[in-house]
Amino acid sequence: MRNIAAYSTYDSYKDSGVEWIGQIPSHWSVKRAGFILEELSERSKDGSEPLLSLSKIHGVIRRDSMAERGGQADSLVGYKMVSKDDIVVNRMQASNGLMAISRMSGITSPDYAIYRVKRNVPMRADVVAALLQQVEYQGEIKRRVKGVMEGFIRLYSEDLFRLPLICAPLPEQRAIAVFLDEKCAKLDEAVRIKEQQIALLRERRQILIQQTVTHGLNPVAPMKDSGIGWIGQVPAHWEVRRSKYVFTQRKELARKDDIQLSATQSYGVIPQEEFEELVGRRVVKIQTNLEKRKRVEIDDFVISMRSFQGGLERAFATGCIRSSYVILHPLEPVNADFFGYLFKSPRYIKALQATGSFIRDGQDLNFDNFSKVDLFLPPLNEQAEIAAHIKTGCEKIDNGIAIKEEQIAALKEYKTSLINAAVTGKIKVI
Repeated sequence: MRNIAAYSTYDSYKDSGVEWIGQIPSHWSVKRAGFILEELSERSKDGSEPLLSLSKIHGVIRRDSMAERGGQADSLVGYKMVSKDDIVVNRMQASNGLMAISRMSGITSPDYAIYRVKRNVPMRADVVAALLQQVEYQGEIKRRVKGVMEGFIRLYSEDLFRLPLICAPLPEQRAIAVFLDEKCAKLDEAVRIKEQQIALLRERRQILIQQTVTHGLNPVAPMKDSGIGWIGQVPAHWEVRRSKYVFTQRKELARKDDIQLSATQSYGVIPQEEFEELVGRRVVKIQTNLEKRKRVEIDDFVISMRSFQGGLERAFATGCIRSSYVILHPLEPVNADFFGYLFKSPRYIKALQATGSFIRDGQDLNFDNFSKVDLFLPPLNEQAEIAAHIKTGCEKIDNGIAIKEEQIAALKEYKTSLINAAVTGKIKVI
């Protein structure tokens, strides 16, 4: 990955005349966007064209290619027509960079704005779109959007058209586009490979947990059929028990000084303030039935509303939680680390999902569902050994994942900086 500072710069620069743009190459110019772009509003007559959507990560894509699709209108008649090389802008999210050049034709939401480079204007749409997504332009767009509150602000065309755009000579624009296409393709491929490596590491983590938690550490230990479908074979000296004889419900109500906890799939059951700090946002506070909140002790397990998706949540703090949750505590000494891994294993989660119709009917998972999934119980010292082995293995894998994620972040940051340097004239690509 070549350092951006290693690229050549132009022989001379001049003041652009716009404070927030600063210096530009001496032979470049600045023109208002209104001299370059025109807004389009052609509408679909029958709604038969491919429906397009706008993604900040992927740009303009066919809506049917999205992994998760929300609802759409019954009729697409009157949707806006989009042609190849048009610029699509989400007016309400323009200040967050939600705009892109379209590489295909189709139709899109009437709420979007569609712009095209005027005929005979020596500007490339892809360069214009790239410019508008740069941090300098995003800051200026934020100052120009109108609205009464977050979520209702809009970028109107008259405000966009007042924006000064940096204009390089057309041959240099072509060179910039070719340069960025080549470099960005390589960077995107490097990111894809590292994301694939992360997926394999996460799969290896799951296999480590699943194999070790169900078979123990002795590969030659005599095995027996548990008689339980989801469990299969386990070491012969392990017990198989009904789960309600291993864990029971904690029904103690919250104490006056209990702190509020959050049950999360990513971090377990932790103080609500700690969770807000980790995710960088506020969460909805409990406002009703405060007297019904339940007490939670460290190393309890909580059946949350989404346990059928991600398993049971282990408590890492003492406090209270909303009354709709089920709190489990062991009837005898168990290793919380061991059961923390077990309750998050894919086979256990699948067994939970098979206990009822709560997923289809929108019902919460409850103690009865939990009771239907039998458990296996290694000796206590073996539970600790298994948990310690899994923890060591997972730490190595997690460290590998963290390194890959840091590399991905660096690649994406480099890509952003490279695009900015090229389209604003900080580096010379020809």
